Amino acid sequence: MKNTYTIILSFLTMVVLLSCADEKKEDQKEVEVMDLVTKPEDSNNLNISFLLDLSDRIDPKKYPNESMQYYLRDVAYIKSVSEAFDTHLRTKKVRQMNDKMQVFFDPEPQNQNINSISNDLRYSITRDNASLELLDKIKNTYATKPLEIYNLAIKDDKYVGSDTWKFFKTKVKDFCIEENYRNILVILTDGYIFHKDTKMKEGNLTSYLTPQDIRGYRLTDKDWESRIDEKEYGFIPATTGLENLEVLVLGINPDPKNPYEEEVIRKYWSDWFDSMKVGRYDIKTAGLPSNMDKIIKEFILK
Repeated sequence: MKNTYTIILSFLTMVVLLSCADEKKEDQKEVEVMDLVTKPEDSNNLNISFLLDLSDRIDPKKYPNESMQYYLRDVAYIKSVSEAFDTHLRTKKVRQMNDKMQVFFDPEPQNQNINSISNDLRYSITRDNASLELLDKIKNTYATKPLEIYNLAIKDDKYVGSDTWKFFKTKVKDFCIEENYRNILVILTDGYIFHKDTKMKEGNLTSYLTPQDIRGYRLTDKDWESRIDEKEYGFIPATTGLENLEVLVLGINPDPKNPYEEEVIRKYWSDWFDSMKVGRYDIKTAGLPSNMDKIIKEFILK
């Protein structure tokens, strides 16, 4: 009888131990499931936007450059970004893919062909549509279509300026920022901002900046920075709360007649981004694409 009791007790003990083990496994599974939900896999998702400045800065007749025309530099910069995007996608597992890339203008070109091409440059890659064929298509499209946009804009010869300030005021949050993404805005510009319909001034802060303004403010000598600080020159903050936005400005092309022009432009843009709480930014001049490629890709693939 005693042996029977011992056997029964041992059996019950084993059942309890197995039950506890199963509960521990279930708890572990639950933790793993929660990890999948809460771990920021999606923080590795890219949402890349381009803002193209199709003002007369791209006119090869007005602003010729013997080493390489500025619009061709833009095209090469776009290609470098798209190659970084391609590298990013090809290193991800298909189930993790949820990435986007698109092109914007402000103002939008009146040429419908340009707008149609920009639609061709809008991609959203998810686990449901990801394939090597799609990745190849995106890479090839971004290697060819941007040049078509610039050629059409130059052929039209209707340069209306660049309303970059208004884009930040009314569109950047809706168009370029989404939750659970690394939101990157690549701006292709010479650094000057002007549009005839957006000329605002609040004290010495403006929504525009031209070479004429820089000369008028006497920001042309070694005292340019102290003069900016004293007079409080700069851009009017267009919005705020851009902590979840990274901005890469490419193509800064200062007036060569002023040796301080580049520094003034950088100061304007840096102060502007700081005032809008931009999370991360970098501002680069219109260097040759062969020199810029590594810089661009490092920014995207940090």
